[in-house]
Amino acid sequence: MLLVAACALVDTDNRILLAQRPEGKELAGLWEFPGGKVEPGETPEETLIRELQEELGVTTKVPCLAPLTFASHTYDTFHLLMPLYICRRYEGIPRGMEGQAIKWVRSRDLRTYPMPPADEPLIPFLQDLL
Repeated sequence: MLLVAACALVDTDNRILLAQRPEGKELAGLWEFPGGKVEPGETPEETLIRELQEELGVTTKVPCLAPLTFASHTYDTFHLLMPLYICRRYEGIPRGMEGQAIKWVRSRDLRTYPMPPADEPLIPFLQDLL
């Protein structure tokens, strides 16, 4: 079982930030919601605060992270459990700090971006919200 926290970072135009998995990583080229593995001793919220800073150069706080839904998906070698949070309040301008491409996307257009299988079921929840 792998616990990964993900965040739908939302801008003032109600667009959602997607990040493209870089070459050399598993599922390279697919678009995903920013986030990462929950490390021992971390809460999912602490993971997102750390990952958003490392991956995108933005800062947020626990009260700015609202849980929305979660994904539960079995891959070939592990089972992924991934809570998805919404974040509308953050400081900084997101940029691909690890060389990954990023893109602001309207919720109605999310399905036009190829995503990992665990991310796809999260789309309807975002479309209902935004």
